[in-house]
Amino acid sequence: MDMKLEVVVLPVTDVDRTKHFYKALGWREDADITFGTSRIVQLTPPGSPTSIHFGTGITDATPGAVRNTYLVVDDIEAARKELTGHGADVSEVFHRDQTGAFAPGVHPDRGTYSSFASFSDPDGNTWQLQEVTTRLPGRVDGVTYGSTQRLEDALREAAAAHGEHEKETGQYDEQWPAWYAKYMAEHQDA
Repeated sequence: MDMKLEVVVLPVTDVDRTKHFYKALGWREDADITFGTSRIVQLTPPGSPTSIHFGTGITDATPGAVRNTYLVVDDIEAARKELTGHGADVSEVFHRDQTGAFAPGVHPDRGTYSSFASFSDPDGNTWQLQEVTTRLPGRVDGVTYGSTQRLEDALREAAAAHGEHEKETGQYDEQWPAWYAKYMAEHQDA
């Protein structure tokens, strides 16, 4: 049975201030619902299947109590620059050295899962950016692309490869959707 992480609940002091903060980062507003004395706001980071909830009457946790929730990015420096450009106070990039200690800058060989940066929302709930360029084997089931841009790039690559396939066979391939699907599954993001 699949069990997918859907929502992380953030304890906050000011719902509107928090909503403004995350929307300024480019997070999509999915809901802002009031029922009785409770209010739930749901926002989703770009490209993420998991959302955040915050509001009134949904948690008794202390504002700022959520620590080190990870946001996976393809390029740590670009993500840091984008978030900083949207007003977030993002730490400098850091990595773990050979001893396991934190060191400044990106990992020397840009090792996947090895470079980080962090930021906090107005209440102190903290986020860790982590650069993941290649997933560990078995980490992701099925066919997946990390973003709509990666999917678009994969479709273009499959189209070019399929064009070569049709040149080799000398005929139109009516089964091109199956060909694309197989090609894209074999060349998916790891």
